This record gives sequence, C-alpha cells and structure tokens, in this order.
Amino acid sequence: MILLDFKKNYILDNGFVQLRPLQADDFKHLLAYSINEPELWKYSLTPAHGEDGLRKYITMAIEARAEEEAYPFIVYDKRFNTIAGATRFYDFQQKHQTVSLGYTWYGKDFQGTGLNKNSKFLMLQFAFEHMKVQRVEFRADNKNKRSIAAMKSIGCTEEGVLRSNCASPDGRRDSIVLSILRYEWFSRVKRELLKKL
Repeated sequence: MILLDFKKNYILDNGFVQLRPLQADDFKHLLAYSINEPELWKYSLTPAHGEDGLRKYITMAIEARAEEEAYPFIVYDKRFNTIAGATRFYDFQQKHQTVSLGYTWYGKDFQGTGLNKNSKFLMLQFAFEHMKVQRVEFRADNKNKRSIAAMKSIGCTEEGVLRSNCASPDGRRDSIVLSILRYEWFSRVKRELLKKL
C-alpha cells in the first residue's frame, strides 16, 4: 500500500530546495519560462511552452492530482528565492507498490546547479521512506541525452528502451526506462546521492 494522501499538501524541503504542491496560481511564476525558454519542452509529451500551453499543463497536472493519478510539485530554489521549475509523482501502482517520477523541468539558469539532485533526493526519500514503495521508475525520450545522464547521475539503473511506445508531438517516440529499487536506495543510492549534494 502506497502511503500518500492526495488531499494533503506535502512540502519537501532540505534548505537548498523546497517542493510544494503545484497550484493554479503558480501560472504567474512559471510564465516567463514558457514564453522565453520554449526549448525546455523539446522532448516533452505534454509541452508547456507559450501561455496557452502552460495553462493546459497546469490544469492537467492539478486535475491529475484531484483524480489521484499524480502529485505535482513546483520547485523553489532557496538560494535564489525563486521558482525554478516543476516535477511530479505519477503512475501510482498500489498493488505493485511502485510509482514513477518525472515531468521534471527547470529553467536554464538552474540546470547543472545541483538543484535537480536535491529535488530528486527529497522525492526519492519521500517515495521510499514515507510512501514505502518498492520501485521508482523514470522514463524519457531516448534522444534526450541530458535527461538520461541526469537520471543516471542520481543512481538510476537503465533497464531498456520501449520502441515507439507512445505518441509525441512529433509523431512517435522511443522511451528509455530507468529505475531505483527499494533495497538499492537503502544500500547505496541514498548514501551516494547525499555525497553529491
């Protein structure tokens, strides 16, 4: 059983970054990224570029939480006191005690700064130690080498590529699948990731 109350507003914080539930009002905080950095969604299945794209993205995320299908967060960089992007848990599998982590993006100024490792640490810790999941899965467009490298750098194990497994804005995409298992989190991933923070 995954221990998550979708009605509760979880706030994850480690002094470097704070993750809080995404709200409709966050549109104003994210709009500059949608207008000025449309390339952030080059590989996204749900792009949020432009004003209309961002409204749709936020609405879909909030509706998914209401339907208990996802739990989206906004990412706040505490060093610079500003919103840096968004991320979420999704694809909860109660029976199998698994969850996926994704829909992650950050403004260009926050990429490569350690923000992602801090965010992922908080989410993985929450998933394995609060939600008590057995497995956290990650997926990405197999062409998105930057995202794949970031997932491997936090301790993910590559499992393989699902060929043409989903529709994308450009047609079809191959999705790479990576994961972290519960015993891996407690035996090495948590310790190794903490060293990188």
